[in-house]
Amino acid sequence: MIRDGHCSLSRRRLVEGAALAAAGCVLAPATVFADEGTGSGSRPASPSRVVLIRDRRVFDGSGSLRPEIVREMLDAAVTALVGERRPLAAWRSLIRPGDVVGIKSNAWRYLPTPRSLEEAILARLGDVGVPADRRAVDDRGVLRNPVFQRATALVNVRPMRTHHWAGVGSLIKNYIMFVPEPPTYHPDSCADLALLWKLPLVAGKTRLNVLALFTPQFHGVGPHNFHPRYLWRYGGLAVGLDPVAVDAVGLRILEARRREHFGDERPFATPPKHIALADTRHGLGHADAAHIDLVMLGDAEGRLISGAAAGVAGHCQCVGETL
Repeated sequence: MIRDGHCSLSRRRLVEGAALAAAGCVLAPATVFADEGTGSGSRPASPSRVVLIRDRRVFDGSGSLRPEIVREMLDAAVTALVGERRPLAAWRSLIRPGDVVGIKSNAWRYLPTPRSLEEAILARLGDVGVPADRRAVDDRGVLRNPVFQRATALVNVRPMRTHHWAGVGSLIKNYIMFVPEPPTYHPDSCADLALLWKLPLVAGKTRLNVLALFTPQFHGVGPHNFHPRYLWRYGGLAVGLDPVAVDAVGLRILEARRREHFGDERPFATPPKHIALADTRHGLGHADAAHIDLVMLGDAEGRLISGAAAGVAGHCQCVGETL
């Protein structure tokens, strides 16, 4: 199912558009598993909602991210995701003041999780009432970080990019640092990365998945391959409770960009099959577009995904034009 809010949004309209969606003008509330988190290894019975939001204003004149727009986009996406009118209420439906929260980021030097996005999440955790000593951001040090060792909740956040061993660096894959020997998950194109989500430090704790699509990397060959020619200013975030569904949406966007850039169907150097297998083999979430409730907010031009692209006859309604 596709729900479309195609318009270029000012700050006021961005927030109001998400509020209208959350109020039920377009969307019904998402199912939020705030008590046990997501990623428990049980696929949701109902379609998984993914909110895709884009805003060209997120880049300043030099191409750097504007932190205030990053915050607005994150709040608007979370508000639409959980069906609340106000951002703080939306975050409170996901995180409790008594939680110990680890923000699992990604520190790959060429395309790390933007600091402005990490700070936006940290700020909202503080607004909810989680004190500074019970929230932390980490990637490669999670097995040594005391906050992650006693975490009751996780927020999973990383950029989308191609990846030598897994096809794409995804939200599913982002938990690979919770094992002492990550290469043990590399065989067969990292087919069984979903097993990471059953680890004791992870299982049932993930409250929110945030895929950064500000400047995704759509092509690369070889370990740690990077070239800025294969980045583009997409200016987006994809947010959901189901990591498989969010990754599936991100993958379709990368596939569309590859068709646009190369002029043909260009397979990834390594097939990113771990996303589909997280659904069909491991039951972690929904990869099939027919079981993803895709809500699209913000800029439509260059979105690269639509009802047709998602593989379903989408039901489209515009939030933005009702403002």
